[in-house]
Amino acid sequence: MKIGLVCPYNIAKGGGVQEIVRAMQKELASRGHVAKILTPEPREMADSHRTSGIIFVGSAADFNSPLHTTSQLSGTSDTSGIEQMLEREQFDILHFHEPWVPMLSRQILSRSQSVNIATFHAKLPETIMSRTVVSMVTPYTKAVLRNLDELTAVSEAAAEYVCSLTDAPVTIIPNGIDLSMYKTSRDTSKAKTDASEGLKTILFIGRLERRKGVKCLLEAYGLLTEKASDLQLLIAGDGPDRKKLEDQVRDMELPNVKFLGYVSEAEKVQLLATADLFCAPALYGESFGIVLLEAMASGLVTVAGNNPGYASVMQELGSLSLVNPKDHVEFARRMDVLLYDDDLRRLWRKWAKDYVKQFSYTNIVDQYVEVYETAHKKHAVISEMA
Repeated sequence: MKIGLVCPYNIAKGGGVQEIVRAMQKELASRGHVAKILTPEPREMADSHRTSGIIFVGSAADFNSPLHTTSQLSGTSDTSGIEQMLEREQFDILHFHEPWVPMLSRQILSRSQSVNIATFHAKLPETIMSRTVVSMVTPYTKAVLRNLDELTAVSEAAAEYVCSLTDAPVTIIPNGIDLSMYKTSRDTSKAKTDASEGLKTILFIGRLERRKGVKCLLEAYGLLTEKASDLQLLIAGDGPDRKKLEDQVRDMELPNVKFLGYVSEAEKVQLLATADLFCAPALYGESFGIVLLEAMASGLVTVAGNNPGYASVMQELGSLSLVNPKDHVEFARRMDVLLYDDDLRRLWRKWAKDYVKQFSYTNIVDQYVEVYETAHKKHAVISEMA
C-alpha cells in the first residue's frame, strides 16, 4: 500500500506526534509499504529534513495556546498545490494524526479520494479555558469527521473528545516505542559516569510549562531533601516557565538542582539509563505518556502524575507509581519509597521489562495495518457498488 502520514506539527521539532509519525514511516517502509509524511514546512528548515520521505504542504506558524502550551503547526497552504500533490501521489491510505488541528488535515481531507484514517492523540484538560477552546474548534472538527472512514485514538482519554461528537466506533491503539533504543545496560551506563559523586539522581524530562507539574516536583523534592542529603534533581527541557522555576529553586534554597535545557535524543537515552528515579508529574492535558514507556524500557523506576492519560499507561503494578502531584507530602513520600526500597525497585523493574514489550512499534503498526486493510476493503466494496 501507499500511505500518507499527515502530521500538522513542525516535523523538525521534537514532540510525541512527530516521533510517532517518523517511527511509523520507518516500520511501514520496512514491511514493503511506501510511506510518506505530509507536513507543513517549518520556517527554518535544515537540509537534513528534506528527504524523499517527506512532502511539505504549505508552511508552519507559531501558535501560543490559551491552554499554556506552545507549538508550531500548519498555518498556510496552497490548495491547488494540495490537489496536484494528491493527484501525483495517488495514496491508498491517508492517515491523519490529530486531524482536529487546523488547517492542514481539513484542506487535504476535502480533496482526498483515498481511504482516510484518523488518530486522536490529545486529551483536553477540564478547565473553563479548555471548554472555551473546545466550543471554538468543535464545528471545525465535526466538518472533519464527515470525511473520515475510520477513527482511532491512543487511549480512552484521547478518544473522549471525539466520542462526544460522533457515534462512530473509535479503535484504541496505544502509542509505541522503539525498544531497541533503550536496551543499554543500566549497570554499564552507570559505570561510565561519575554518578555525581554518589548522589541518587531524580530526573525530569519535558517542556517547562505549567501543566507538566515541575513546580510541584520542586516542592516535593524540597521535602525529600529535608531527610535525605544524597540527592540531585536534573531537569531536562526548556519552556516558558524556566525562569520562574529557576527562581523557585533559588528562593527555596534547594540543593543540587540542575537545569539542563534542551537535550538531544542520545542525551535523553543516556539520562534515562543513568538516573535512579524518573518523575513525570503532569497535572493535566496528557492523553498517554510516551516518556513513561521510555523510562520503563530503560529500567528506570518512575513516579507519575495521576492524570487520565498517564493512568492509562501505568496499569497493573505500575499503578503504584501514580500520585497526585499537588499533594506534595505524598509526592515526596512516593519518591522516597521508590528511591530507597530496593525490593520494591527490583519488583517494579521486573514488571516494567515485560509490560513495555506490548508497546513495541512492531505490535502497534500491526494494529494500524489491520485498520488500513479493513478500511481499504470496505472502501473498495462501496466504490464497486456506487
